[in-house]
Parts: sequence; structure tokens; C-alpha cells
Amino acid sequence: MENKQISFAGKIIIFFVLLFVFAKWGPAINFSTTTQTKGDPFVVQGTGKSFVAPDIAKIDLGIQESGANLKTVQDSVNKKSQDMVAMIKKSGVDAKDIKTISYYVYPQYDYTMPAQKITGYQVSTEYEVTIRDFTKINDLLATATSFGANTIGNVTFDLSDDLKNQKLDEARVQAVSEAKTKATGLAKAAGITLGKIINVSENTPVDNRFYPVALNAAGAGVAEKSVTPPSVQAGTTELDVTVSLSYEVR
Repeated sequence: MENKQISFAGKIIIFFVLLFVFAKWGPAINFSTTTQTKGDPFVVQGTGKSFVAPDIAKIDLGIQESGANLKTVQDSVNKKSQDMVAMIKKSGVDAKDIKTISYYVYPQYDYTMPAQKITGYQVSTEYEVTIRDFTKINDLLATATSFGANTIGNVTFDLSDDLKNQKLDEARVQAVSEAKTKATGLAKAAGITLGKIINVSENTPVDNRFYPVALNAAGAGVAEKSVTPPSVQAGTTELDVTVSLSYEVR
């Protein structure tokens, strides 16, 4: 009897020794499991896309001058600004779509002298112009310098709030429809019964935007009114919406 007890204890010791050796130096075993705990929601995702052309464009137009007398430079810049804004309004752009975004006065110094004497001033002003009629863009760019603009920034295209919301709603409808179809198919394949939707979440990428067209009119020879207008095309962009639906599991 005693020998049997010793034999059994020896087997137990050998088992744990072998288990330790296998765990320490044996091959790794990968386990992959998918569980659906009772009470947890059943979550599916769907993606909707909407392709849309922009309906507004934004152009930065500026005037920059330098001179020895500050008042003279300011008067010149202010006069040219008035002429340029008048030209923009005359072209059909509403006053609410013309916004002053900067006005700067910079002293200019002679750094070769110990006292850093002021030798003149640079004055610059810049406007952001929103264009809603794209047929006006090319002509506006071609004639802007003739009315005082000597710095032209990027042309950017975007969506008005109304159009963007409309197209996002269209993408949402597609995303929800795809998610519901996916939920029905998965539930049928898995043999589970879905209840009501208990949560909805949305993810809209932040890069749904149009990229600017780089322009540099300064010194580019576009000051003549007879210059051929640049060709600026708006193109289209894609709005993506991902929707997650959470269902009860019965």
C-alpha cells in the first residue's frame, strides 16, 4: 500500500515537472476565440460614400507696398484696396463674401548702421474673397493685379454648409442601410436573433476637403489686362461616413 502511494506521488511530481518544462521551453500555442457573451450588444459597421463638386471657392488677394514715408505708403495701399474691392463687387461678388483678413505695417531698418535707423515702411493688406459663381474665378484672377493686387494666395474649394449637410445625409443613409444588411446576414449565419437597435455612432473622416491650387501672381507677368486667364478647375471630392449600429441579442 505504501509503495502504491509513493508511486502515485511520484507520477504527480513527474507530471508537474514535465508541465513546467513544456511551458518553459515548449512551442507556443496560439488560441483565437470569438465570444458573444449574453447581454453584450451585437455591433456592425457600414460605410456610405457621396461624391460631390464644391460650390464655393476662396481666393486670397493682397496689396503690398514699401516707401520712405508711412502716410504716403498707407494712402497708396488704401486707395488701391478700395479700387480692388470695388472691382470685386462689380464682378458680382456680394459684400459679405469679401473679408479683410490682415493689415500690417512693418518698419524697415538699415542694419548696417549701429543705431538701426528706420529707412522706410512696408504696408500690406489681404482679403479673402468667397466666389459662388465659378465662371468668375478665371477672370477675377486675371484682372486682380490690374486693380492693385500684387500678392495672390491659394485658391481653395469647399462646400457650403447646406450642400455639405445634404451630401453627408445621403452618405449616412447608405451607411445605415449597409450596416443593417450586414447585421441581418451575420445574425442569420450565426443563428442568433437580433432585437432593437440600442446605440448608433458615426465616424466622419476629417480629410473630406478640397486641396488648394497654388498661385503666385507677384512678378508673374499677369498685370496686363490682356493676359490669358488661368484655368482653375474645382474637380470633385468624396465624403465618407462610417456608422456603427449596436443591436440587442435575444
